[in-house]
Amino acid sequence: MKTAATVASHCPYCALQCGMGLAPEPRGLRVVSRDFPVNEGRLCRKGWSAAALLDHPERLRTPLVREKGVLREATWDEALDTVATGIRAIQERHGRDAVAVFGGGGLTNEKAYLLGKFARVALGTSQIDYNGRFCMSSAAAAGTRAFGIDRGLAFPEADLAGADAILLAGANVAETMPPLVRRLRRARERGGLVVVDPRRSATAENASLHLAPRPGTDLALSLGMLHAAVTGGMADESYLASRTSGFDEAWRVASRWWPERTESVTGVPAAELVAAVTALASARNAYILTGRGTEQHADGVDQVSGWINLALALGLPGTPGSGYGCLTGQGNGQGGREHGQKADQLPGYRSITDAGARAHVAGVWGVAPDSLPGPGRSAFELLDALGQPGGPRGLLVFGSNPLVSAPDAGRIERRMAALDLLVVADLVLSETAAAADVVLPVPQWAEEDGTMTNLEGRVLLRRKAAEPPEGVRDELGVLGDLAVRLGQPPERFPAAPEAVFDELRRASAGGPADYAGISYARLRAGEALHWPCPDESHPGTPRLFGKRFAHDDGRARFRAVDHRGPAESPDRDHPLWLTTGRVLAQYQSGAQTRRIPELAAEPSVEVHPETAGRAGLADGGMARVVSRRGAMVARVRHSPGIRPDTVFASFHFPGAGRANLLTNPALDPISRMPEFKACAVRLEPA
Repeated sequence: MKTAATVASHCPYCALQCGMGLAPEPRGLRVVSRDFPVNEGRLCRKGWSAAALLDHPERLRTPLVREKGVLREATWDEALDTVATGIRAIQERHGRDAVAVFGGGGLTNEKAYLLGKFARVALGTSQIDYNGRFCMSSAAAAGTRAFGIDRGLAFPEADLAGADAILLAGANVAETMPPLVRRLRRARERGGLVVVDPRRSATAENASLHLAPRPGTDLALSLGMLHAAVTGGMADESYLASRTSGFDEAWRVASRWWPERTESVTGVPAAELVAAVTALASARNAYILTGRGTEQHADGVDQVSGWINLALALGLPGTPGSGYGCLTGQGNGQGGREHGQKADQLPGYRSITDAGARAHVAGVWGVAPDSLPGPGRSAFELLDALGQPGGPRGLLVFGSNPLVSAPDAGRIERRMAALDLLVVADLVLSETAAAADVVLPVPQWAEEDGTMTNLEGRVLLRRKAAEPPEGVRDELGVLGDLAVRLGQPPERFPAAPEAVFDELRRASAGGPADYAGISYARLRAGEALHWPCPDESHPGTPRLFGKRFAHDDGRARFRAVDHRGPAESPDRDHPLWLTTGRVLAQYQSGAQTRRIPELAAEPSVEVHPETAGRAGLADGGMARVVSRRGAMVARVRHSPGIRPDTVFASFHFPGAGRANLLTNPALDPISRMPEFKACAVRLEPA
């Protein structure tokens, strides 16, 4: 059943959360244009084709249970009983932490919140994390230590349209967030659009200045730019004195990175580095924005801190019309990291080790504070411990496909095969679901109510436009039914999205990400509400840091960070750098977009023609890309715009085309982010 009128909704993919309409048709729903600030009626190819998956023949419509090595259809009662029995058996034998939960940055706020509550209350496990650890964790950590709070953009993205200069570090928005490109027009027309990327991406093609550093050297580049800003008299001395602390310590490091030394490490010409700084410093309004390219490293927090230091030196954050921001990736990448899916976090962006936070949230949940477990393993560490001595023996996966998206994916595949119980809730039989013992079919975005929080910190109500197929059940109800089977009172786990959101509001009240004043009623009325929003009379906070930052002293903090470089280096056997990323037609692990004919694509590797020639690889031919962990097979695309020492592969594909068979799981010591963006490889004909 679908509605009789067009329903105002939002795209299921990236963190822009573009507005769209869903119009009923005789055989389903059709995406139509809708005016909404972040996209003004525009959508990318993924958005226009999003409804094609709703009635796709590969939709899961009944639970599956593995019997004698084969998945077969089962009733919901049988599937949930199998899960509950398996959980009890594992925990009775191995302890509470022997069952783990892995969530996703595409889950609604309600699902992310209830999943964290389910893990800590119904399962009593500390072992919960989510795939956002692979996406936003480095930027989140860097932003928190600089500003005292983490929100991707501290300003509405529409503010970017007024910028005279914008620096994009490791962000290819022309392919990952196409509607955002129009906000760059003014900066490009004024010669102030600077793109930092080792390849000449679609975004770099339109840049005023393209800086192409060696993979893993962004921090050296930002240090060199900070040096140029200070020695060139471009630092904002008044801002430094009144709004920041720690500059002297940061400068002691940056003072050693004169432009010529920076060029020797990064490969970026000193003159181009100085030109980029001059463009930012001379602009009336300027922004520095970071993306995954500078964050997904074993020193990702420090790399982001380098860009924040540069932004602070130029006086950008908190200044009207200027700023620093992180381009959040997944659809609910912002909200998904605020309400309890993370290993060290409670709702409202509270720390799980804070006694006051534990007492507040336990009070909302009706449990004793000392019954809540402490922090658990981070995402990769959790996956790497599966089936190992002292590690989880059971895993519940919601909204993620780690067999494609995790680094060193072959290793994670072996770990999952060692589990006693693998449960996956998904809408299609993803690669991870195909390996499961129990598969639970769940709705898609247009088949449920729920809220998402976009990259600006704006909370959005995504409304139900159609009923899910018969046999499909919402995750909120699934978690509640499992909790009851595990001994919880039914009233502790509400199944209605609005009821869950009202509980989330109470749990987040007083926390950094305070949703207490945001209600479904206000969202239905069309109010634009950005957190923090502490009460129902509060208008929300679209712009942070206008008068003070979130640290107790109100100042932003420089960090003294220095370049270390990637965790591994090329050698004779692996002489090239591999960096990974997204392409226009695909999204994340591709479980959804690979099934839409209009978005058809195949694994490919971009190689400089000279590099390809030395490896004997013709344009359009097939290559093996080999790292110290594994190999992938992909079609060769000659690309004169990529560095000759670097190759690029997208990570959307399964099987032999999995780029994450190659990637390095070396972790950032603070964020626990794996190093997706730099590993040593060689090329050979396939």
